Amino acid sequence: MPDLYPLIQPVLRRLPAETAHILTLRALEAGLGRLTVGRLARGPDPPILAQRLWGLEFLNPVGLAAGFDKDARVPDAMRGFGFGFVEIGTVTPRPQPGNPKPRLFRLEEDQAIINRMGFNSGGLDAAIGRLRRCPRTGIVGVNLGKNRDSGDAVAAYVEGIRGAAEVADYLVVNISSPNTPGLRDLQRRASLQALLVPLLRTRDESRRRVPLLIKIAPDLTPEEREDIASVALAAGIDGLIVSNTTVDRPAGLVSTYATEPGGLSGRPLFAASTSLLADMYRLTGGGLPLIGVGGVTSAADAYQKIRAGACLVQLYTALVFAGPSLITEIKKGLLELLRRDGFTCVAEAVGAQAVHSRSSLQRACVADARS
Repeated sequence: MPDLYPLIQPVLRRLPAETAHILTLRALEAGLGRLTVGRLARGPDPPILAQRLWGLEFLNPVGLAAGFDKDARVPDAMRGFGFGFVEIGTVTPRPQPGNPKPRLFRLEEDQAIINRMGFNSGGLDAAIGRLRRCPRTGIVGVNLGKNRDSGDAVAAYVEGIRGAAEVADYLVVNISSPNTPGLRDLQRRASLQALLVPLLRTRDESRRRVPLLIKIAPDLTPEEREDIASVALAAGIDGLIVSNTTVDRPAGLVSTYATEPGGLSGRPLFAASTSLLADMYRLTGGGLPLIGVGGVTSAADAYQKIRAGACLVQLYTALVFAGPSLITEIKKGLLELLRRDGFTCVAEAVGAQAVHSRSSLQRACVADARS
């Protein structure tokens, strides 16, 4: 079946960003995603791209980041594009409309997006219901947030874990969105310690002891990075997602929307998010699985994040500009880069640019000791 996305893309790009996003979700719900994916995307992934983490079999390391499918409407359709895993959310315990519109802006010239969505969500119960009905044909993570008016962050995330543990393959505690007032304060040492203890206890008491990760911001001071690494290791969290959107505006942005408030994602975030990734790999001694997110637009970008310390990578913004064929292109390019450098699996390349010797995490990934 031919890839019709090049014909559809110009129409979507003429629409306001959020309108285009809503129409895309509706088209995917209607089963039209198969019209925008080529034959290669439906084929099996080469074994060199596979790895086992947290007892889960990832057929390839390229995942869909949270934000695209907030309410778990199309996880199966997105897996059909060739993703190794899909993360839905951010979903909040109770439904909420999010921030006033307009709140989503395409920075065409910069290959970037600014959003101030504000955790618009249909609520946890609705998302869980859809995931229960969805066939489990691949790995699906659930990204959890708190409602804007929630006075007790711990209670909000506990509710999310209790509800989502039954349907998720892994859970993510989002404490790094810039669009919910006070949320990023939870990344501070004392707040993070007070948060993780009850959340991990709740996870341990659930019927399914799923991996629990936290998602951090790129806008962290050196001291905050050290604090997060030490608290995460001491608490026994299962991994970090590095990173969320940035409130910084890198030099060189040219779009008329560049000064809009909100979180910036896409190509301009790549350098900062990858630098943070390398820092967190170093600070955790390579002993904690990391998922690298931010500005991935090519196989070279994905490979750089893996070499900086990421076991897995995620993307979202690049799909807006390149379309779903990008997933196949990245996987093909990763295969070539791994073989070029003599690696026999993704796990061998994790943290390869680090100056210290092969980490305990690399050995664990290769030997499947974390299953």
